[in-house]
Formats: sequence, C-alpha cells, structure tokens
Amino acid sequence: MTSHPEPSDNAHDAGTRLHGEYKVPGGKLVVVDLEVRDGRFADVSLSGDFFLEPDEALQDINHALTGLPEASTAAEISTAVTGGLPDGATLFGFSADAVAITVRRALSKATSWSDHQWDVIPPSVLPTQVNVALDEVLTEEVGAGLRNPTLRFWDWEEPSVVIGSFQSVKNEVDPEGVARHGITVVRRISGGGAMFMEAGNCITYSLYLPQTLVDGISFADSYAFLDAWVMAALEKLGITAFYVPLNDIATDQGKIGGAAQKRLANGGMLHHVTMSYDIDADKMVDVLRIGKEKLSDKGTRSAKKRVDPLRRQTGMARSAIIQAMQEVFSERYGAVESRLTEAELEEARKRVDSKFGTGEWLNRVP
Repeated sequence: MTSHPEPSDNAHDAGTRLHGEYKVPGGKLVVVDLEVRDGRFADVSLSGDFFLEPDEALQDINHALTGLPEASTAAEISTAVTGGLPDGATLFGFSADAVAITVRRALSKATSWSDHQWDVIPPSVLPTQVNVALDEVLTEEVGAGLRNPTLRFWDWEEPSVVIGSFQSVKNEVDPEGVARHGITVVRRISGGGAMFMEAGNCITYSLYLPQTLVDGISFADSYAFLDAWVMAALEKLGITAFYVPLNDIATDQGKIGGAAQKRLANGGMLHHVTMSYDIDADKMVDVLRIGKEKLSDKGTRSAKKRVDPLRRQTGMARSAIIQAMQEVFSERYGAVESRLTEAELEEARKRVDSKFGTGEWLNRVP
C-alpha cells in the first residue's frame, strides 16, 4: 500500500547520479548529488541555501564523503564530515548530521514525508484498552507495509490513566483516587509518563510510520521533527508552542502536552502525543502520584501549574482544534482520510484479552 522507495542494501548502478534533499527543521535546505562506484561514494557534490565558513570547507565536506562505503551508517557519515572540516569551520543552518541524512536519502535508505502516502483516521470513540492495543497493531502493519503511514486521533468515554511502558503502577497511580473516581488504568507500549484522560479533556493522537523517515535523526531530535506539523497547526490557532527536551510540548504559559515513542523490530515506529484541552487538575493530582522529585526541575511545586490547557489558551472547542490539526497535516503531506478496518479492530480486541487488559501486562512493572 505504501508508495515510498524501500531501503535496500543492493549496490546502485555505476554511473547513476543519485540525488537527496533534506530541509533542516528551523534551518536550511541541504542537497547532495553523488554516484556510487565499486560500492563507494564518488563525484560527491554538496549544495544548499545554508551558510558555511570558510568557503573552502564545502570542498572539504565533498572530499570527506568521497570514498566512503555505500553501506556507511548515518553516524559514520556524520563523523566523516566532522573529521573533514578545518579547525574553526562554522556551519550555519545545517550540520554534519543533516548532511548524513541527505546522503542516506540519496541512497533511498532514508525517506522524507513526501515519499509516503499518508492516511488520517479521525476520532472515533473506543475503549482506552482498545486504543492502546491499536497502537501496537497499526505500528506493526505499517512496519510490514500492510498499511500506509497513518495519523490517528483517539477518542474515548471512560476516565483513564495510561501509564508508560516502563513505569511502576504503585509509584504512578494512587489506588484510592483511582477507586474514588472510577478510573481505568492501562499500560501502553511506548515509554514516557502517565496520562490522565477524561472524555473531552485531552487531544491524543498516534503517528504510525516507517523508521526510514527518521533515519539519521537523533532520538531526541525525532520528537520535534515528527511534530513540526503540530506546531504549525497551533501557530495557526494563535499559539506559539515549542519542545522542552526530551518530550514535553509547551508554551510560555506552561506545558500543554507530552510525547512518547516505540520502535519495533520490523521497522515500524509509533509516535504518540497527548495534549491537555480542559484537564481537571484537582482530580489529576488525586489520581496520579506526582512527587516532588518529578517536579524538582520544573521550577514549580504544584503539579497543577505544570499543565496549561488548550481550551483556556484558544477559547476553541476541542473538535475545532482537532479539525485544524487534521487540515494542516493533510495539506502538508497530502494525507487522505481513512478508517480502521474491522480486521484491525478485531485484532486489537484480541490483544486486549491476551495482553492489554490483563493484570500481567498492567503490573509487569509493579
């Protein structure tokens, strides 16, 4: 179903000119043209609208790339570029890592957004356990090439806490608060922190993508890279948002969300974000154990002050914000509306029974 070039370890034909481009988020365009001869880079030409001093450093980069094995990893390419630069060289608007990504794209071992046909699944109300199970099912499908890379918006009815894959249940959740408020507690496959989710109080989405899209991009940088469209959507709504490393999304008024990721062995990847729309902060701190240590580097004693909901910042309905996000994503990446298949829903329900709804999974980190 996918339309992107599949990464290959096969050698490229000698004499074939390869071309790669990469727009650095917040930076400049990097372009590489090269050939592969006898399994090594040849006739390398770097270009772009970046700035580089001294002028001769451009040829130094070309020389550093020339002769590298075609099978070089992004890290090896980046190291070669850095090692080939003269002392005091200044790269503005790009980096050695950006050059590596561009080279990998030229080799079709890394892909760009435009190499894929993207689908968008609008919100549909499902049990939280099914939403979590779908993250695993759809990530596997994208990795196996059985589904186009997809953006899916969640919806749910029952109040829930979704904890990260490596979190301790007893350390994150207050059992008395959970019982008092009728909270469903679920563990997801991605890392990161706990999410307090009541119907209508969050905007949650999952991106299912091939790992080729983030080839050469560091784990930390991949968060902002995959959410650049979200920042554009929020900007359209009058909100200037930014990433607080590693995975928090914030404005100058406070944190509005957080992201988590999971990479599968079959090449699929999950990038998952929850943003607060109209959170009940009193109930949140009654249900979650948010300790002093977690808050120690946040500049605040109060967990309530850490979250500043989108409703207050925009004055817009949750559905309108989701619609704006979907429109920006579709416009940027040519995405088309899709839906969950009955087979996918059935598989997710099976995994609720066998995994996500079991005490064994929930308490795997007690």
